[in-house]
Amino acid sequence: MKKNKFLSIISFSLLVLLPIDKLGSEIIILSSCDNKKDGFLKNEYILDLEKSLMTRNFVYNEKTFQKYRVTDLSVKKKNSLSRYIYKEDNKILTDKVGYPQFYTQLLFEKDKPNIMIKTVINNEEGISLMSNCKKIERFDKES
Repeated sequence: MKKNKFLSIISFSLLVLLPIDKLGSEIIILSSCDNKKDGFLKNEYILDLEKSLMTRNFVYNEKTFQKYRVTDLSVKKKNSLSRYIYKEDNKILTDKVGYPQFYTQLLFEKDKPNIMIKTVINNEEGISLMSNCKKIERFDKES
């Protein structure tokens, strides 16, 4: 009797707790992204919704690398940068970069290949296309 009660409690707990563990554990990878301004050999965005973190990995092509290297010797050909992200409706936004009166954010929409840049100047908002990705992959993290 005690064994059956124990097994039913464990079974019920697993059914209730396992779906909660999966909430927000998704990873979205946007890869082969072009850019309207620069050229890249590799340009990908990894959105880890569980960690609320966007990681961008990119490698400049030779022409773009030389363009930036002329004015800044610290520029590297292979780069990686991370930004915190948050969800707002069906959109994913990076943290704000800049001052309260002027800031920019990257804006992603779930299941869409476009990466937008949102610019706000004195509460006037502008959104423009920054990049278009050829491939979107979605993964659910497993514990």
